[in-house]
Parts: sequence; structure tokens; C-alpha cells
Amino acid sequence: MSQDYLTAPNKTITSTSGITFTYRELGNDKDIPLVFFNFMAGTLDTWDSRLINRLATKRHLIIFDNTGVGNSSGKVPTSIRQMALDALTFIRALNLKQIDVLGFSMGGMVVQELLELDSTIVRKIILAGTGPRGGVGVSIAEKINNPKFLKSLSHINNIRSYLFFTKIPNEKMMTKTYLKQIKTRKFNRDKNATPAVYLRQLKAINAWAKAKPNDLSIITKPTLIVDGANDIMVPTINSYELNRRIPNSTLIIYSDAGHGSLFQHFKRFSTSVIQFLEE
Repeated sequence: MSQDYLTAPNKTITSTSGITFTYRELGNDKDIPLVFFNFMAGTLDTWDSRLINRLATKRHLIIFDNTGVGNSSGKVPTSIRQMALDALTFIRALNLKQIDVLGFSMGGMVVQELLELDSTIVRKIILAGTGPRGGVGVSIAEKINNPKFLKSLSHINNIRSYLFFTKIPNEKMMTKTYLKQIKTRKFNRDKNATPAVYLRQLKAINAWAKAKPNDLSIITKPTLIVDGANDIMVPTINSYELNRRIPNSTLIIYSDAGHGSLFQHFKRFSTSVIQFLEE
């Protein structure tokens, strides 16, 4: 199995629902797989290969496009719950009996819904730059007075440019490095997220943010929560709230980082993840 995300082949599998999911697989397939759940407008090629490759040296990784995203077929759901149902369909199509999960931003919301649907297949949980259902400032509508967010709306890629690395001395360098890194793969690239994908995901996030808070006390599996101290996309207070409400959880806050802390500190983050999964 491939050890380099930049050359890992694109694989497909068709579920019982008729959706054809596109995914990549790395690492040792004898391990319990760590399944990645993506952020808004994210595709296979918006994950930083430096982070993925470090994790692949120790773990079996599965990175996938959910319904309607990238090269996966179907139409993007307008609810986080349906995204979770579709993700569960993908996991069952691969006949996976037990998994670890890593949900970043919107992906962390999908993971929480997935745990409500079926927590038995999940062994350990990693939540990065995300928050609980009904969390503080999670609704996009609440960000209309934030100049950086308004600027980001002019182009989908600017969501990453302006919101991943915020309030840090070398913000521009971090942004430039990340945007360059995610373009490094030259062949068999994933399809970029379209404005329609973005808008449907936006609708799902806004509805989820306004919904009744979820009962996080039911999450008893070991959980690692990671965020930057200056996250303006999903305000950092939400990570503290996750830690408070999830009984068996550990919180890591990077003092100099924003929403994309797992990419900014990919070395430290990968080390923490590997240690957490191997404990």
C-alpha cells in the first residue's frame, strides 16, 4: 500500500445506495484504519500531504470524498445528519468493522452525528477545529461582521487563505506554504469543490448550528480535541465546550494558531495523534 499521499491512487467503491465514493488509502492495512472527515469545500487534495505522510508511517489511513464532493457521485446533502448517514454507508461498503475517526471542522460535526447513528464501530475519536451542535458562533450567519470572513466569500479557496492561519506573526507565510502544498500533486487530482457544493454544505452547517445541542455525555470513547487559540471559523470556545462535555476527552490548544492548527503544527499534531491512537 502507498506511503506517499502525492502518488496514492484514487480508488472507488459503490455502496448499496448507488453512490460511488472516491477515496485514497495509505499505510499498513493490518492496523485499525483512521478515517478522515473533511472540512467545508474540502476534497482529497485539500489535505496537507506532509501531515498525511507522517501519519501513514504509523497508521492505516482512509481519506474519502463524501456524497457529491470531488469525484464522488450524488448530490451533496443539506444536512449534517445525512452526511453522517452517507459516511456510514461508505464505511460499511468497505466492510470495516472498527475504525478510528478524525474530523476537521465540518468533518468533526459529521463525526458527532455518526457517533449518534452507530458508535459501536468507532474505537477512538479526534476532533479538530470543530464544535458541538448548536455551538457558539458556528453559524456562518454569525460571521457577517468579520472582515476576513467577508473577504473569504469572494472565492472558495479564500476560505483557506484567510481563515486557516489567523492572528499569528507569520500568517502570510503559513497560508502561502499550505496553498502551495495542496497543489503539489500533479496527476490524478481530485475534482475541486464547486460553488454548488459550497452552498449546500453552508446550508447544512447553518441548520446544524441552530439545532438543539447534542448530548455529548454519550460519547464514552477516548477523544482527542485539538484547536488553535485564535480560531475564528469555529470559535475556540467550542473546543473547550467539547472537552467539558465529552467525559473521556483530552484537549490540546496551540496558542499561536487559528482554524488550521493541524496543518500549521503538522509535526506536533501528527505526533500527538499517533501517541493517542497507540495508547
